[in-house]
Amino acid sequence: MTGPIDIRGVDSVEGVVSALAAQDYLADEGLATAIFLALRLRRPLLLEGEAGVGKTEVARALAAWSGGELIRLQCYEGLDASQAVYEWDYSRQLLHLRAVEAAGAAAGSEVSEITDELYAERFLVRRPLLRSLSSVDGIPPVLLIDEVDRADDEFEAFLLEILSDYAITVPELGTFRAEIPPIVVITSNRTRDVHDALKRRCLYHWVQHPGVEREVEILRVRAPHVPAALARDVAVVAAELRDMGLYKPPGVAETLDWAEALVLVGVDDLDEAAFETTIGALLKYREDQDRLRSRGFGDMVGLLRGA
Repeated sequence: MTGPIDIRGVDSVEGVVSALAAQDYLADEGLATAIFLALRLRRPLLLEGEAGVGKTEVARALAAWSGGELIRLQCYEGLDASQAVYEWDYSRQLLHLRAVEAAGAAAGSEVSEITDELYAERFLVRRPLLRSLSSVDGIPPVLLIDEVDRADDEFEAFLLEILSDYAITVPELGTFRAEIPPIVVITSNRTRDVHDALKRRCLYHWVQHPGVEREVEILRVRAPHVPAALARDVAVVAAELRDMGLYKPPGVAETLDWAEALVLVGVDDLDEAAFETTIGALLKYREDQDRLRSRGFGDMVGLLRGA
């Protein structure tokens, strides 16, 4: 039986590339180096880049590699400690009070004792940040703080405190501290700038759209049933669209969706009709679709045929 995998002990960038490839994630040298350094230095990894380039998948691949639990905190405007750190299970506390009353054990001399019982750890609801401080069988969890740019400035400041020493204080219970710090991946689509203080706490990497050859490799790994020629056509079109200044250029997630859609409708060779009927899987904004139509689907087909 295989024991826990200490991925923080990986000894080379090439080792990271190979291990992630085994989880169907193809990382380029720059990203693999950032991951390697984050693991060895035990620092959070801040990944920025456009939506759909594979930032979130890094955390999933790391969790699959290590065998640790993937704990995801999806950020949004108004996120506060009760959703991110912990809260009390008020319904269970109320049921406990009613049970005590029914048993006739609520005498005045016992009020303080009953109050203490209400704030026992069994009534504590651990949200992602508090859960990430606990490891299972010595394997650190992978904490994914997704789209931190969507959260408020106040939450970002609170996050800094937790990442400084991986400890959270619950006034009624004391301080919870991680014996084994989690592996932390923070993502941002850069809808706003992340504060310098958080960036200083992390190692940083900008995740770019892959080139044509790498995107073909990704398509062949993630969707092996897609014919090789069709995968190349999809990658070439995606690369061309990313140079058109679209409102939302397609990411890897969209090219995978489009390749799957083309196979499902029986397309082996891209033509204008295939573009028209499946373009919604690739471009998710009407303005971007209209811009491609104004250029002409025939022009894109000609590009693929070397015209």
